[in-house]
Amino acid sequence: MGKITVAPSREEVPSLSALGIKVHPDALTLAYDDRALASSYGGNGLMDLFASRMVLLAASAATIGGLLFGFDQGILSISLTMPQFQAQFPETNAEVNSSASLNKGVMTALLELGAFLGAFMSGYVSDRYSRKGSLAFGMVWFIIGSVLQSASYSFAQLVVGRFIGGIGIGVLSSTAPTYISEISPPNIRGALLVLEQFSIVLGIVVMYYITYGSRYLSGDGSFRLPFALQMFPCIILGCFLYQLPYSPRWLALRGRDKDCLESLCRLRQLPDKDPRVQAEWITIRAEAIRNREVLVRAHPSMADQSTKSELKLELASWVDMFKAGSIRQTMIGILLMFFQQFVGINALVYYAPTLFEQLGLDYELQLTLSGALNIAQLVAVVAAFFFLDKFGRKIFLIVGAIGLTVSHAVVAAMIGTYSDNWPAHKGPAWVGVGFIFGVMIFYGVGWGPVPWAMPAEIHASSRRAKGVAITTCSNWLNNFIIGLITPPLVSGTKGYGAFIFFAIWSILAGIWSVFFVPETKGRTLEQMDAVFKSHTAIEDAQARDDILQIICKEALNSTNNPSQVPKEEVEMVEDVREKKSGTPSTISTV
Repeated sequence: MGKITVAPSREEVPSLSALGIKVHPDALTLAYDDRALASSYGGNGLMDLFASRMVLLAASAATIGGLLFGFDQGILSISLTMPQFQAQFPETNAEVNSSASLNKGVMTALLELGAFLGAFMSGYVSDRYSRKGSLAFGMVWFIIGSVLQSASYSFAQLVVGRFIGGIGIGVLSSTAPTYISEISPPNIRGALLVLEQFSIVLGIVVMYYITYGSRYLSGDGSFRLPFALQMFPCIILGCFLYQLPYSPRWLALRGRDKDCLESLCRLRQLPDKDPRVQAEWITIRAEAIRNREVLVRAHPSMADQSTKSELKLELASWVDMFKAGSIRQTMIGILLMFFQQFVGINALVYYAPTLFEQLGLDYELQLTLSGALNIAQLVAVVAAFFFLDKFGRKIFLIVGAIGLTVSHAVVAAMIGTYSDNWPAHKGPAWVGVGFIFGVMIFYGVGWGPVPWAMPAEIHASSRRAKGVAITTCSNWLNNFIIGLITPPLVSGTKGYGAFIFFAIWSILAGIWSVFFVPETKGRTLEQMDAVFKSHTAIEDAQARDDILQIICKEALNSTNNPSQVPKEEVEMVEDVREKKSGTPSTISTV
């Protein structure tokens, strides 16, 4: 493990002229005006989304990890009920194995346990080897797991394959939001982060219907084919990975300033003379330098970049996530993912056919409605895709929690009251089905996409990979717990107990969202310190402004001969600085 380059200190800021870059004076004005910079790339409509074609393509490729997790859910929801699957793996057949319910839970949960480990690993890999390197790392793990699953002839082989594949999914699902947040302009960042949830649901829908069709194949090909097809998205990602731009914020953290600007130009499809690109680049540089200073201040004895110090710093940086300046962001991410799982959605996806059986529906109708449920969620996620940047994250969480609470409560009431004699109560049965669709829709617009979007926005650049890794670990750990407890909840209470359980957690999710979740729409990633308003955040924001001032002063001096810098350009930058800080600016061309 050799030394790695890092962002310079404020005393070591390289000369822009030495980098061969001339900075447009308008870029300096934008760099100081957070709101103007956040809106400078346009609005948050459909045309704005497709105007950023390179970002959209890169973000879509990065979310293949979500597609893979969706594939897994789509396969299991039908495979667990296939006679061919149960014949090959009798441990999942309740007619011949009294522990079938537990075994199904273990089979489901082992992937989540592997994903928990993968998400944890991604924090280090993503920071050390880049976001792109972390995507490649996860891809390799998933392909190995897919090969093992499709070739399994024993239950033990199958669960080992799922665990290994889960590691890959965990790495990919943690890295993708980090990468997307760091390449996206603020006006469409929310929509692009929704792509992670969209990919999950799209994967569920696509693989559900592939498995729905493959069940008509004779023999074990009925379930081996879907398992094998999981590898193809990884192969596609491998083909495009080399072409993806590096995260400009990761490049800045590594002190690669010129590469950072080139990456931004490629992502924004604008020349390096464009003031918007230059302003974003300047603020990213200031944030990277500020992050290094925070690190040195917190761990001065570990700043020499030796191998030993790097290992110590890696461990210390995980601990820092639970200290002042990061603890609130960390806990918001953890609890977002906790509530995402405990509002009951994955339980519904995994065990929808079983729940529909509790409602007295025949087998074919159970499978048909399970597929329709997934489509309903996909439509809801598309709505969030278009409106999350317009209305904000918080309102979607609150509305989603209210809708989930009502839907869960109605389904619980229908099952608890009428499940003893469904043939005589077809009306209440269909009311229950309708509100199960309500669960899917309200989840799809709120608690599906927002917990994937927000954690990648709220952390400082130097802590973002680890912050999202911790958040994603929370997702997979709670997904693991839900996978274990749902089968006995459904079978032990005729289904209604599970819906009561999830209704209670939906109420708590809504209350927590009202009082503790901040709004992040329309903010640049470098503005998030201001959102949290802690004492540490205020100090860090002031330090960042001081660094920004140094960069802008150096930029004014290197853009032209100091005596030739138009006086009005200097005054404009000074005026923005004074309005922002409330103190006289010291920017000078002298």
